[in-house]
Amino acid sequence: YWDSLRLEQIHSRELGLSLINADLRPSGEKTSLSLDDALRCYQSLKGAGKGDLFFRSSSRNIGYLKDCLDNKSLTMIENGDSGKFRDYLFERGLSSSSVKRVFSSVRAIVGLAIRENGVDITNPFVGTFIPDDQNRKRRLPVPGDVLTELQRICFDLDDEPRWLIALLSDTGMRLAEAVGLLSDDINLDDCNPHIKLQEHPWRSLKTRSSIREVPLVGASLWAAERIKDNGNEFAFPKYCTKAKCNANSASAALNKWLKPRVPDGCVIHSFRHSLRDRLREAECPSDVVDAIGGWSTEGVGQGYGKGYGLELKARWMQKIT
Repeated sequence: YWDSLRLEQIHSRELGLSLINADLRPSGEKTSLSLDDALRCYQSLKGAGKGDLFFRSSSRNIGYLKDCLDNKSLTMIENGDSGKFRDYLFERGLSSSSVKRVFSSVRAIVGLAIRENGVDITNPFVGTFIPDDQNRKRRLPVPGDVLTELQRICFDLDDEPRWLIALLSDTGMRLAEAVGLLSDDINLDDCNPHIKLQEHPWRSLKTRSSIREVPLVGASLWAAERIKDNGNEFAFPKYCTKAKCNANSASAALNKWLKPRVPDGCVIHSFRHSLRDRLREAECPSDVVDAIGGWSTEGVGQGYGKGYGLELKARWMQKIT
Protein backbone atom coordinates (compact mmCIF):
# COMPACT_ATOMS: atom_id res chain seq x y z
CA TYR A 1 0.00 0.00 0.00
CA TRP A 2 2.75 2.44 0.95
CA ASP A 3 4.74 1.53 -2.17
CA SER A 4 1.73 2.31 -4.34
CA LEU A 5 1.39 5.74 -2.70
CA ARG A 6 5.10 6.46 -3.25
CA LEU A 7 4.84 5.45 -6.90
CA GLU A 8 1.77 7.67 -7.31
CA GLN A 9 3.72 10.63 -5.93
CA ILE A 10 6.73 9.88 -8.18
CA HIS A 11 4.58 9.69 -11.32
CA SER A 12 2.73 12.84 -10.27
CA ARG A 13 5.96 14.80 -9.97
CA GLU A 14 7.15 13.53 -13.36
CA LEU A 15 3.89 14.64 -14.96
CA GLY A 16 3.99 18.02 -13.19
CA LEU A 17 0.80 17.37 -11.23
CA SER A 18 0.15 18.77 -7.76
CA LEU A 19 -1.81 16.16 -5.85
CA ILE A 20 -2.56 17.43 -2.35
CA ASN A 21 -5.46 16.60 -0.03
CA ALA A 22 -8.74 16.61 -1.98
CA ASP A 23 -6.83 16.90 -5.29
CA LEU A 24 -5.44 13.40 -4.77
CA ARG A 25 -8.73 12.07 -6.05
CA PRO A 26 -9.33 11.49 -9.77
CA SER A 27 -10.86 14.32 -11.74
CA GLY A 28 -14.64 14.23 -11.97
CA GLU A 29 -15.21 13.60 -8.26
CA LYS A 30 -17.09 16.21 -6.25
CA THR A 31 -14.18 18.47 -5.22
CA SER A 32 -16.08 21.75 -5.51
CA LEU A 33 -19.30 21.01 -3.67
CA SER A 34 -21.16 24.27 -3.09
CA LEU A 35 -23.04 25.25 0.05
CA ASP A 36 -26.25 25.31 -1.98
CA ASP A 37 -25.55 21.69 -3.02
CA ALA A 38 -25.08 20.78 0.64
CA LEU A 39 -28.36 22.49 1.56
CA ARG A 40 -30.29 20.72 -1.22
CA CYS A 41 -28.85 17.38 -0.13
CA TYR A 42 -29.86 17.99 3.49
CA GLN A 43 -33.38 19.18 2.71
CA SER A 44 -34.09 16.36 0.27
CA LEU A 45 -32.90 13.63 2.65
CA LYS A 46 -34.08 15.08 5.98
CA GLY A 47 -37.08 17.11 4.90
CA ALA A 48 -39.65 14.33 4.50
CA GLY A 49 -42.61 15.13 6.72
CA LYS A 50 -41.03 18.33 8.04
CA GLY A 51 -42.89 21.62 8.12
CA ASP A 52 -42.09 24.92 6.47
CA LEU A 53 -40.03 26.01 9.49
CA PHE A 54 -37.46 23.26 8.81
CA PHE A 55 -36.83 24.51 5.27
CA ARG A 56 -36.85 28.19 6.16
CA SER A 57 -34.48 27.84 9.11
CA SER A 58 -31.98 25.59 7.29
CA SER A 59 -31.97 27.93 4.28
CA ARG A 60 -31.52 30.97 6.53
CA ASN A 61 -28.63 29.38 8.42
CA ILE A 62 -26.77 28.44 5.24
CA GLY A 63 -27.49 31.97 4.01
CA TYR A 64 -25.63 33.32 7.05
CA LEU A 65 -22.67 31.09 6.21
CA LYS A 66 -22.62 32.15 2.54
CA ASP A 67 -22.68 35.83 3.51
CA CYS A 68 -19.88 35.36 6.05
CA LEU A 69 -17.55 33.32 3.84
CA ASP A 70 -18.37 35.00 0.50
CA ASN A 71 -20.09 31.82 -0.69
CA LYS A 72 -17.00 29.62 -0.55
CA SER A 73 -17.39 26.07 -1.84
CA LEU A 74 -17.64 23.45 0.88
CA THR A 75 -14.22 22.00 0.11
CA MET A 76 -12.55 25.40 0.42
CA ILE A 77 -13.77 26.05 3.99
CA GLU A 78 -10.93 25.91 6.51
CA ASN A 79 -11.05 25.17 10.25
CA GLY A 80 -10.40 28.83 11.07
CA ASP A 81 -13.52 29.83 9.16
CA SER A 82 -15.73 28.36 11.89
CA GLY A 83 -14.43 30.94 14.38
CA LYS A 84 -14.93 33.67 11.79
CA PHE A 85 -18.52 32.48 11.32
CA ARG A 86 -19.13 32.48 15.10
CA ASP A 87 -17.87 36.08 15.38
CA TYR A 88 -19.98 37.10 12.38
CA LEU A 89 -23.14 35.79 14.06
CA PHE A 90 -22.38 37.61 17.31
CA GLU A 91 -21.75 40.83 15.34
CA ARG A 92 -25.22 40.44 13.83
CA GLY A 93 -26.61 40.65 17.37
CA LEU A 94 -27.53 37.00 17.85
CA SER A 95 -27.50 35.65 21.40
CA SER A 96 -25.28 32.78 22.45
CA SER A 97 -28.19 30.33 22.39
CA SER A 98 -29.15 31.47 18.87
CA VAL A 99 -25.55 31.11 17.67
CA LYS A 100 -25.48 27.58 19.09
CA ARG A 101 -28.70 26.73 17.24
CA VAL A 102 -27.32 28.08 13.95
CA PHE A 103 -24.09 26.12 14.44
CA SER A 104 -26.02 22.95 15.22
CA SER A 105 -27.98 23.33 11.97
CA VAL A 106 -24.94 24.20 9.83
CA ARG A 107 -22.91 21.39 11.39
CA ALA A 108 -25.64 18.87 10.49
CA ILE A 109 -26.00 20.17 6.92
CA VAL A 110 -22.26 20.17 6.23
CA GLY A 111 -21.73 16.81 7.94
CA LEU A 112 -24.41 15.11 5.87
CA ALA A 113 -23.06 16.59 2.63
CA ILE A 114 -19.54 15.37 3.48
CA ARG A 115 -20.76 11.82 4.11
CA GLU A 116 -23.17 11.60 1.19
CA ASN A 117 -20.73 13.00 -1.36
CA GLY A 118 -17.60 11.26 -0.12
CA VAL A 119 -15.73 14.51 0.38
CA ASP A 120 -12.43 13.87 2.14
CA ILE A 121 -12.53 16.72 4.65
CA THR A 122 -13.28 17.10 8.35
CA ASN A 123 -16.41 18.99 9.32
CA PRO A 124 -14.97 22.40 10.30
CA PHE A 125 -18.00 23.27 12.45
CA VAL A 126 -17.42 20.49 14.99
CA GLY A 127 -15.98 21.57 18.32
CA THR A 128 -16.15 25.35 17.80
CA PHE A 129 -16.17 27.15 21.14
CA ILE A 130 -19.21 29.40 21.63
CA PRO A 131 -19.14 31.47 24.86
CA ASP A 132 -22.27 31.98 26.93
CA ASP A 133 -23.85 35.41 27.17
CA GLN A 134 -22.87 37.29 30.32
CA ASN A 135 -26.06 39.33 30.24
CA ARG A 136 -28.36 36.54 29.18
CA LYS A 137 -31.98 37.14 30.16
CA ARG A 138 -33.43 34.30 32.18
CA ARG A 139 -37.06 33.38 31.76
CA LEU A 140 -38.82 33.81 35.06
CA PRO A 141 -41.78 31.81 36.39
CA VAL A 142 -45.08 33.62 36.79
CA PRO A 143 -45.56 34.53 40.50
CA GLY A 144 -48.42 32.73 42.22
CA ASP A 145 -50.60 35.81 42.84
CA VAL A 146 -50.13 36.98 39.23
CA LEU A 147 -51.01 33.49 37.97
CA THR A 148 -54.25 33.48 39.96
CA GLU A 149 -55.19 36.94 38.62
CA LEU A 150 -54.44 35.93 35.03
CA GLN A 151 -56.64 32.87 35.36
CA ARG A 152 -59.47 35.03 36.74
CA ILE A 153 -59.19 37.38 33.74
CA CYS A 154 -59.26 34.38 31.40
CA PHE A 155 -62.49 33.17 33.03
CA ASP A 156 -64.04 36.63 32.55
CA LEU A 157 -62.98 37.16 28.90
CA ASP A 158 -63.75 33.56 27.93
CA ASP A 159 -62.40 33.58 24.36
CA GLU A 160 -60.06 31.35 22.36
CA PRO A 161 -56.75 33.12 23.20
CA ARG A 162 -57.67 33.12 26.91
CA TRP A 163 -58.56 29.40 26.72
CA LEU A 164 -55.05 28.82 25.40
CA ILE A 165 -53.45 30.79 28.25
CA ALA A 166 -55.60 29.01 30.84
CA LEU A 167 -54.74 25.61 29.34
CA LEU A 168 -51.03 26.37 29.56
CA SER A 169 -51.27 27.82 33.05
CA ASP A 170 -52.11 24.53 34.80
CA THR A 171 -50.51 22.00 32.43
CA GLY A 172 -47.10 23.56 31.71
CA MET A 173 -47.28 22.36 28.11
CA ARG A 174 -45.10 23.94 25.47
CA LEU A 175 -47.02 26.49 23.39
CA ALA A 176 -46.71 24.49 20.14
CA GLU A 177 -47.93 21.35 21.93
CA ALA A 178 -51.14 23.12 22.95
CA VAL A 179 -51.69 25.05 19.71
CA GLY A 180 -51.47 21.86 17.61
CA LEU A 181 -54.09 19.92 19.58
CA LEU A 182 -57.18 18.34 18.12
CA SER A 183 -60.33 18.51 20.20
CA ASP A 184 -60.27 14.70 20.16
CA ASP A 185 -56.92 14.79 21.96
CA ILE A 186 -58.84 16.03 25.01
CA ASN A 187 -60.49 13.29 27.07
CA LEU A 188 -62.97 14.58 29.64
CA ASP A 189 -64.84 11.28 30.09
CA ASP A 190 -62.01 9.51 31.89
CA CYS A 191 -62.08 9.48 35.70
CA ASN A 192 -58.88 11.53 35.35
CA PRO A 193 -59.54 14.12 32.61
CA HIS A 194 -56.44 14.53 30.48
CA ILE A 195 -54.84 15.47 27.19
CA LYS A 196 -53.30 12.75 25.04
CA LEU A 197 -50.30 14.57 23.63
CA GLN A 198 -49.17 12.98 20.37
CA GLU A 199 -47.56 13.97 17.09
CA HIS A 200 -49.65 15.25 14.18
CA PRO A 201 -48.67 15.94 10.55
CA TRP A 202 -49.02 19.68 11.19
CA ARG A 203 -47.12 19.65 14.52
CA SER A 204 -44.25 17.44 15.60
CA LEU A 205 -43.09 17.11 19.21
CA LYS A 206 -39.74 18.21 20.55
CA THR A 207 -38.56 14.91 22.07
CA ARG A 208 -39.76 11.34 22.47
CA SER A 209 -40.57 12.06 26.12
CA SER A 210 -42.95 14.80 24.92
CA ILE A 211 -45.45 12.08 23.94
CA ARG A 212 -47.46 11.76 27.14
CA GLU A 213 -50.80 12.08 28.93
CA VAL A 214 -51.22 15.42 30.71
CA PRO A 215 -53.73 15.56 33.59
CA LEU A 216 -56.25 18.41 33.46
CA VAL A 217 -56.86 20.34 36.66
CA GLY A 218 -57.94 23.84 37.69
CA ALA A 219 -57.96 26.48 34.96
CA SER A 220 -56.69 23.97 32.39
CA LEU A 221 -59.70 21.72 32.98
CA TRP A 222 -62.01 24.73 32.54
CA ALA A 223 -60.29 25.64 29.26
CA ALA A 224 -60.51 22.06 27.99
CA GLU A 225 -64.25 22.01 28.71
CA ARG A 226 -64.72 25.28 26.78
CA ILE A 227 -62.74 23.88 23.84
CA LYS A 228 -64.86 20.70 23.73
CA ASP A 229 -68.09 22.72 23.97
CA ASN A 230 -66.94 24.86 21.04
CA GLY A 231 -67.19 21.82 18.77
CA ASN A 232 -64.30 22.55 16.37
CA GLU A 233 -62.02 19.85 14.99
CA PHE A 234 -58.98 21.82 16.14
CA ALA A 235 -58.65 23.02 19.70
CA PHE A 236 -57.37 26.40 18.47
CA PRO A 237 -58.48 26.89 14.85
CA LYS A 238 -57.31 30.51 14.97
CA TYR A 239 -53.72 29.28 15.06
CA CYS A 240 -53.81 25.78 13.59
CA THR A 241 -55.04 24.01 10.45
CA LYS A 242 -54.17 20.73 8.75
CA ALA A 243 -51.60 22.66 6.70
CA LYS A 244 -49.80 24.48 9.48
CA CYS A 245 -49.44 24.98 13.24
CA ASN A 246 -48.68 28.67 13.67
CA ALA A 247 -47.22 28.71 17.18
CA ASN A 248 -45.09 31.78 16.37
CA SER A 249 -48.18 33.85 15.62
CA ALA A 250 -49.82 32.65 18.83
CA SER A 251 -46.67 33.47 20.80
CA ALA A 252 -46.52 37.04 19.47
CA ALA A 253 -50.21 37.70 20.19
CA LEU A 254 -50.25 36.16 23.66
CA ASN A 255 -46.99 37.76 24.78
CA LYS A 256 -48.31 41.16 23.68
CA TRP A 257 -51.42 40.63 25.81
CA LEU A 258 -49.41 39.31 28.77
CA LYS A 259 -46.72 42.00 28.81
CA PRO A 260 -48.60 44.67 30.83
CA ARG A 261 -50.02 42.03 33.17
CA VAL A 262 -46.86 40.15 34.23
CA PRO A 263 -43.49 41.17 35.74
CA ASP A 264 -40.53 41.87 33.46
CA GLY A 265 -38.91 38.65 32.27
CA CYS A 266 -42.17 36.69 32.16
CA VAL A 267 -43.45 35.40 28.81
CA ILE A 268 -45.88 32.72 27.66
CA HIS A 269 -43.20 30.05 28.24
CA SER A 270 -42.98 31.16 31.89
CA PHE A 271 -46.05 29.05 32.70
CA ARG A 272 -43.87 26.01 32.03
CA HIS A 273 -41.29 27.26 34.51
CA SER A 274 -44.07 27.95 37.01
CA LEU A 275 -45.40 24.41 36.80
CA ARG A 276 -41.99 23.02 37.65
CA ASP A 277 -41.70 25.31 40.70
CA ARG A 278 -45.23 24.53 41.87
CA LEU A 279 -44.60 20.79 41.69
CA ARG A 280 -41.32 21.25 43.58
CA GLU A 281 -43.16 23.09 46.34
CA ALA A 282 -45.61 20.18 46.51
CA GLU A 283 -42.53 17.94 47.02
CA CYS A 284 -43.31 16.00 43.86
CA PRO A 285 -40.43 13.64 42.90
CA SER A 286 -38.33 15.09 40.09
CA ASP A 287 -38.83 12.15 37.73
CA VAL A 288 -42.62 12.47 38.15
CA VAL A 289 -42.26 16.18 37.34
CA ASP A 290 -40.36 15.20 34.19
CA ALA A 291 -43.12 12.78 33.21
CA ILE A 292 -45.82 15.43 33.65
CA GLY A 293 -43.96 18.14 31.73
CA GLY A 294 -42.38 15.96 29.06
CA TRP A 295 -38.82 16.70 30.14
CA SER A 296 -36.14 14.12 29.39
CA THR A 297 -34.92 12.27 32.47
CA GLU A 298 -31.25 11.25 32.54
CA GLY A 299 -30.08 7.75 33.33
CA VAL A 300 -30.18 4.36 31.63
CA GLY A 301 -32.82 3.03 34.01
CA GLN A 302 -35.28 5.74 32.99
CA GLY A 303 -35.83 3.97 29.67
CA TYR A 304 -37.07 0.78 31.40
CA GLY A 305 -40.72 0.04 32.13
CA LYS A 306 -43.85 1.97 31.18
CA GLY A 307 -43.20 5.04 33.28
CA TYR A 308 -45.69 6.80 35.56
CA GLY A 309 -49.41 6.25 35.06
CA LEU A 310 -52.05 8.91 34.55
CA GLU A 311 -53.65 8.37 37.97
CA LEU A 312 -50.41 9.03 39.83
CA LYS A 313 -49.62 12.13 37.76
CA ALA A 314 -53.16 13.44 38.29
CA ARG A 315 -52.80 12.97 42.05
CA TRP A 316 -49.71 15.18 42.12
CA MET A 317 -51.30 17.77 39.81
CA GLN A 318 -54.28 18.10 42.15
CA LYS A 319 -51.84 19.23 44.89
CA ILE A 320 -50.84 22.38 42.97
CA THR A 321 -54.33 23.81 42.44
